[in-house]
Amino acid sequence: MKVGFISLGCAKNQVNCEQMIWQTYEAGYEVALGAEDCDAVVVNTCGFLEEARQEALAEIEALVERKRAGKLEKIIVSGCMAQWKREELEQLCPDADGFIGVGGYEDIGKLLGQLERGEKASLFGDIHAPVPEVDRVVCTSDHWAWLRIAEGCDNRCAYCVIPYIRGRFRSRPEEKILEEARSLVEAGMKELIVVAQDTTRYGLDLYGRRTLAELLPKLCAIEGVEWIRLHYLYPDEITDELIDVIASEPKIVKYIDLPIQHISDRMLRAMHRRGTGDEIRALFRKLRDRIPGLVLRTSLIAGFPGETDEDFEELCEFLLEQKIERAGVFPYSPEAGSPAVNLPDQVDEDVKRRRVELITDLQLRVVDEFCESQVGRTLRVLCEGYDDETELFFGRSEYDSPGIDGVVHFEGEEGGVRPGGIYRVKITATYDGELIGVIDNEEEET
Repeated sequence: MKVGFISLGCAKNQVNCEQMIWQTYEAGYEVALGAEDCDAVVVNTCGFLEEARQEALAEIEALVERKRAGKLEKIIVSGCMAQWKREELEQLCPDADGFIGVGGYEDIGKLLGQLERGEKASLFGDIHAPVPEVDRVVCTSDHWAWLRIAEGCDNRCAYCVIPYIRGRFRSRPEEKILEEARSLVEAGMKELIVVAQDTTRYGLDLYGRRTLAELLPKLCAIEGVEWIRLHYLYPDEITDELIDVIASEPKIVKYIDLPIQHISDRMLRAMHRRGTGDEIRALFRKLRDRIPGLVLRTSLIAGFPGETDEDFEELCEFLLEQKIERAGVFPYSPEAGSPAVNLPDQVDEDVKRRRVELITDLQLRVVDEFCESQVGRTLRVLCEGYDDETELFFGRSEYDSPGIDGVVHFEGEEGGVRPGGIYRVKITATYDGELIGVIDNEEEET
C-alpha cells in the first residue's frame, strides 16, 4: 500500500507529520507527499482556528471525491482537528477510514495495518504523556529543519485551545534534542529552527528551572550547524542570561519571534497574558540595546472581545513607535471551549477586519522602511534555489524565517552558486517588501 501525506498548520504539526512518515516507512509501506497515485492518504490537520479547520475539511472533501472516483482507497485524518473534534469526527468526516489524535502519531503503522484488514481505526493516546522520541523524515528542505524542544502548553490564554488539544507542557530531555540536532546537521541541515509552544519555558518541568540558555550554547557547539533561529519566546520568560546567550553566540541569528498579542493592559488582562504593556515596552528596549542588529517578529490579535477604539489606537501607536520588523496580524477567532468565547462585548466582524487591514497597512510601511535600510549592506543569505522567471537565485537572510518572511533575490554566476550554500550578498534594491542584491564575494562562505 502506498501512503500519501498532506500536512497543514504549524511547525509542530509538520514535525509530527515527518515522524508519521518515518513510522510508515518502518512499517513497510511506500510513502509519498500528496495524494497522487496513492492508495491511502493521511491529512495532518490544524485545529487551532475555525479557518484552519475549514481548510482541513476542504482537503478531506477533495480526497473524498478521489475516493468516490476510485482513485483512492483510504482516508486518515490526523492532528489537532482530529484531537479537538474527537467526538464529532464521524459526523464531520463520515467518509474517513481512520483517525489519529496528537497522542497517537507513533502508532500509525498499527493503524494502517487495521485499515488493510478492512477495519475502521482510531488512535488518540494520552496528550499529557512524555514526548515520544520518534525518528522523522524531514520534508521542509534539504537545508533547514524545525527542532522541536517541547510539546504542549501550560499557558491558559483566553483565546487559545492548544492546552486542551496538545496537553500540558512537556520538555524533551536535553540529550535527545542534541542527538537529533547532530543527526539533522549530519544530514546536511545548515539551519535549525528551535520551536515549542512556549520555548522559554523549556526545562522547567524536567529540571525544575528554565534551561533554554544552557541548551543553546550546546546546540551552537555542534560542528556544521550555521544558524540557530528562535521561535515563540514569551515576553515574561526572557531572562538576562538568555539575552546574553543570544547576543554572544554568533550562530544564533539576531531574530526573535516573540508573540505579544496586544499592548493594552486591559486587553492583556482579558487575554490572560502575563505582564503589562509597559513591561513589554521595557523588554523591547532592553533587547534592542543588548542585541545589536536585532530583528523582532511578533503576532497580534485585533478585535478581541472588549477591545475599544482606545485600545486599538494604543496598539497602532506602539507599532509606529517600535517599528517591529516582522508581524503577523490576526482577527480574533471565537473558539468553542476557550474562555474568551463567552466574554461580553464581542467585536463586530467588519470592525475586526478593518482593524486588521489598518495594522497590516502600518506594518507594510515598517517593512518598506526596514528594507530600504538594508540597501548597501552585505547580508549572509542561505540560498534556496534559482527562479527561472526572474533569472535570479533566491534565499533567506538571517532576518527571514521560512514561510512567513520575505526572501532575498540575488545575482550569481551559474555553477558558482548552489542551494544550501550561505553567501555574502550586497543589497542593491528592494521590491514589494523583498530584497534584491548581488553576491559580494563569489567565494561561498559555507
